[in-house]
Amino acid sequence: MRFFSKLLTVLVASLPVAMAAPLVAVDVGHSLSDGGATSARGRSEFEFNRMLAGVLADALREKQMAVREINFAGDIGSLIERPQQAAGSDFFIAIHHDSISENWLKFWDWDGSEQSYTEVKRGFGLFVSAQNPDPKTSLRCASSMGAMLRRAGFVPSAWHGRRHVAADLANGVWYYDNLVVLYRTTLPAVLFEAGVIKHREEELELLDSERQARMADALASGIAACLSVREKSAPVSE
Repeated sequence: MRFFSKLLTVLVASLPVAMAAPLVAVDVGHSLSDGGATSARGRSEFEFNRMLAGVLADALREKQMAVREINFAGDIGSLIERPQQAAGSDFFIAIHHDSISENWLKFWDWDGSEQSYTEVKRGFGLFVSAQNPDPKTSLRCASSMGAMLRRAGFVPSAWHGRRHVAADLANGVWYYDNLVVLYRTTLPAVLFEAGVIKHREEELELLDSERQARMADALASGIAACLSVREKSAPVSE
């Protein structure tokens, strides 16, 4: 019995690394000191980012993936430090919410203060960098997430086409090569814009817990599907 016990220990220890649960680094965009964009009703983008990141972390764990939480306390101001903390993970996703340029803003009175909003831009967006060390996997994962989001009823924004080249237009994926968190890293990475918090109706939708859960489940499903694909080396000819 002791022999078989030792044998089992050796076999378990020698299992391929590929069988380990994928480790996904989830980064909360912005911080307590830099709240990012301001919503149509005066909320900081960081609040939205942290809420959705927490729901996503739970959804990833439910799908048997491990999670490395980055900036959930809101105390990381450095953009370079975020991918540094993600080192050793299998995938990195930065959670953000979108705004719009001042030229497209209108103003209204909300709760006694003047706030700005838009009516022309809404929807999600996924960004990848061609300068990432693994752009192929980054794009594959972004497309997988975009497809799952669309299947769940979410609509990508075409507005990003004003400034960015499409990487996968149908699934809402765009190139944004000089984003620090996407190219100053050692692993495939995607930045996700969940929606436009300057849009008054979409802002309220983004705060809905049921909607957050559906969005997180779609993202987690897309990541799981992407990371289950293992690139195979071409056979060596004799």
